[in-house]
Amino acid sequence: MPPDTERVLVAVGGNAIHPGEDVGTAEQQAEFAKRCGKSILPLLQRPSELIITHGNGPVVGKILMRQVLSTPDVPPMPMDICVAHSQGGIAYLLMQAFENALREVGDPRHVVCLLTQVEVDENDPAFSHPTKPVGFFYSKEEAEKIQAELGWCMREDSGRGWRYVVPSPEPTHVADISLVSTVAASGAVVIAGGGGGIPVIRTKEGLRQGISAVIDKDKTSAKMAALLNCDVFLMLTAVPNVSVNFGKPTQRPLGTVSVREMRMHLSDGQFGVGSMQPKIEAALRFVENTGKPALIAHLDDAVAALNGVAGTRIVPNA
Repeated sequence: MPPDTERVLVAVGGNAIHPGEDVGTAEQQAEFAKRCGKSILPLLQRPSELIITHGNGPVVGKILMRQVLSTPDVPPMPMDICVAHSQGGIAYLLMQAFENALREVGDPRHVVCLLTQVEVDENDPAFSHPTKPVGFFYSKEEAEKIQAELGWCMREDSGRGWRYVVPSPEPTHVADISLVSTVAASGAVVIAGGGGGIPVIRTKEGLRQGISAVIDKDKTSAKMAALLNCDVFLMLTAVPNVSVNFGKPTQRPLGTVSVREMRMHLSDGQFGVGSMQPKIEAALRFVENTGKPALIAHLDDAVAALNGVAGTRIVPNA
């Protein structure tokens, strides 16, 4: 790629291959990955350095469910390995789907996956107060049995049942980020940082080792975009814009918004804690740290959003 080529990091939600309401067979996941490839083909063909991150829900929840069902016959795996399993499996489907979409239009561009470790601080307060629910809902009796057999921290979730909750620490460093940069500069599409990254810590000897946690995928994506000196950070979702008064008669989509205005909406409680709020917070981190724009748009509107005619664009204060 020429030295002045635009560098873009695109974060794709986990529902790109497994919508939450779907059963999620292997065939269904492959089909949804194929649809994702078709949707973002114009982005894949765009002459830019492209890094793609992705979520891993509800796939990682199903990996955990297999452990529940196989206990005690099969030894359970720790959360870091479960995240690694989901990262590799999802990236494989996306990599294949993206390359197939490119080949169908005669584009020889390569797509590669880099399994990504992300360092966290073992003294992060999140480890004392796990709050991130993952996986399926269980009855109280089932939750007590799982907690006794697997040692999982189970908590009641808003009257809907009991779920496994894990720590969600801040990402402090993305391992081998320079390699992501090198591969992106070669012209290949790079899939990395899936599911927020595989959580690891550094020992006193400087060695990495896994730790049981789930890192917020939006925070990791924003950090990667800043470290990679990306020109744009684009988050693709299931809605065309960020909106205020969502679901009300006064709902209003947001186009270009300053950091100051978006922080006002955030403090007013305009965005769902488990849905849009994490994306807004990640976008603000990127814009404030780099002075460059962050975009939130529908999966089908990726290039239109980059061209400024779709989605919500968050920009520095004037």
